[in-house]
Order: sequence, then structure tokens, then C-alpha cells
Amino acid sequence: MIMPGKQLLWISSQLYGLAVDARNRLYDAGILRSRAFSFPVICIGNITAGGTGKTPHVIYLADKLSAVMDVAVLSRGYLRHSKGFRPVTGTDRVSDAGDEPLQMAQSLKNARVFVDRNRVNGINEIRRSFPSTEAIILDDGFQHRALRAGLNILLTDWNRLMTRDRMLPLGRLRESLDGVQRADIIIVTKAPPGITTGEMESVRRELDAAGAGKIIWFTALAYEMPVPLFFGTPMRGITAGTTVLLVTGIAEPGPLATYLVGISARVVHLIFPDHHQYTEADIEKITAAFDAISEPDKIIITTTKDGVRIKEITNIADHVRKSLHYLPVAVQFIENEDEFLTKVYSYAGKDRQDS
Repeated sequence: MIMPGKQLLWISSQLYGLAVDARNRLYDAGILRSRAFSFPVICIGNITAGGTGKTPHVIYLADKLSAVMDVAVLSRGYLRHSKGFRPVTGTDRVSDAGDEPLQMAQSLKNARVFVDRNRVNGINEIRRSFPSTEAIILDDGFQHRALRAGLNILLTDWNRLMTRDRMLPLGRLRESLDGVQRADIIIVTKAPPGITTGEMESVRRELDAAGAGKIIWFTALAYEMPVPLFFGTPMRGITAGTTVLLVTGIAEPGPLATYLVGISARVVHLIFPDHHQYTEADIEKITAAFDAISEPDKIIITTTKDGVRIKEITNIADHVRKSLHYLPVAVQFIENEDEFLTKVYSYAGKDRQDS
């Protein structure tokens, strides 16, 4: 029985689902045309609105592939004010590149990063401007049906499996579970510490029952040592006596908060919306929360993605600047990483070269 307060959301969800399904059927029938390319195009995406860990997985795969071939990453560039096709460098601003592409450009040493809302045009421009490019990774292009990637990697969050979600706006599904049929690989992300083989098999059966029928991998996010957000600040760690002010503007901050609770004395969490564009008023709020912490051993922790946005605020008190750190995160496969990489390298036409 749907509660009256949710009826409007339910109706909106049904209408949205019908519209998305109709669009997908037009593409499946060939009435709306998809452009395919004769060289490797790898899409990393989801059918959930945010929170599955796309950016760390794009960085992971781009880093691996760029060790053996010339790789480019193409993103829409959410939050940017610039238009059309644009290369991204680590010195850009969020308004020029978007927060996630800027994070990628600052993280990747060997892969180039570009933004274009029109992915087909973006690929053509990359190939024209950089003809040496051997593979392109699409960031969040699973619903961009005007382009047909050669290898589709679909992510779903362990904490919010797509099989347990509802269509927008009642839930966070961008399209129905029928969309998993377009995936070649499924990765269950953010697996918890100590996950068992039995737990993974249970999730595999659940996804298979929904029609996945694909090889399914599991990954976890491994948090690294805090890094000062501003140059010249000494690095410091988090101990059992440290009080952490956690500042997040991401879709799913829960796993990070849980991790910090486990290694620190106390966590005070300021939560902002996903992709939040920080203002001086927000910095004042962060400063007040930090100053209210009476313990002498204290630190401000944020995410890498939040860091690229916070760093652009110039009016930050010196003691807050010195306390601001971001927490890098790396993708770790729970099992069978070699099989995953072999499959991707084989599609890209390259042999693996372990470094």
C-alpha cells in the first residue's frame, strides 16, 4: 500500500519510467540511431543517479590502460560553464571543466581528459586533435544511447543495489533494470570489509534473477593517508585520539564516514548535496564547526572531489587552511582482478604489462 504522501512521487516515477523505456525501445529497434566506432570505446556508468563510485573506477581503469596504450577519458563535465568540446588540465577551474573531470586530470599522469556534452562529437574531436589515441573511456555514458560503446561496464553500489531501488524520483534509478542487458561487465562497488564468498554469491544470484547474466566482479574503496588540500601544509595522519570534521558534498558519504569513525576518536559530519558548489558562507559554517571542536587533536577531512571545489574559495582562515585535508581513495578488487583486466585489455587489443 503506497502512503498518500508518496503518491505524487509514485505517479511521477511511473511516468518517468514509461518515457525512458519508450526512448530505449526506439534505440533498440534502430528507429533512433546509435553511432558505433571502429576503435576501443569503453563506457563506465550505472543506472543509478550517483553514488556508485564511477570516478575512482574511471581513474583506476585509465591508469591501468594508459600504461600500455594512448588513452583519453571523455566526460560530460557536470558543473562547468564552458561549452562544447574542451581539453581538461590539472590547473583548470571547476567552472571550466567540471569537478569530476578536474579531479581526473589532477589524478591521471598518462591519460588525457576531455569534456563534451555531445559524446559522439567529443570522440570525433579527440581523434581529430590527438590521432595517436588508441582507446577512449566514457565517464558516465551508459544512458547516452546516441553512442554505442564497444564495452559497457555497469556499476552498482553494494549499499544500494540497483535491484533494490526504484525509478526516479521515488528512488534513484535512471532507467529500469532492463538496462542491465546492455552491460558487458557488472561491478558491485563499495563492498564492505570482510565480505564473504557466500555474501557475494547471494548478490550474484540476485543480479542474475534480475536478468544480469553477466560475469560480476566486486570492488572495495581503499582509503589512503590524508593529503593537505593546500600546498605547503605538513602532512598528518588520523589516530585514535583525533577528532575529525568531515565535510562532504557527494551522493553517498556513508562508507567514508563509517571508515573515519573506525579510526578516530570522534567524527563531526557536515553534509552538503552532491556536486555542491561551495561558497564563502559554507566556509564560514565549516570554520564555525571546526572552532567548536574543543579537542586539540583535530583535522578537517573532505573528499578529493570536494577538495577541487573547496580549493577555489580564497577567503579561508589560515588555521582552517592548514587543517583541510582530502582523503584519496583507490579501487581494490575483492577477487579475480587479473581476469577483469585481461578481459578489458583483450577488448582494447593490448597485452597486459604488469608494472
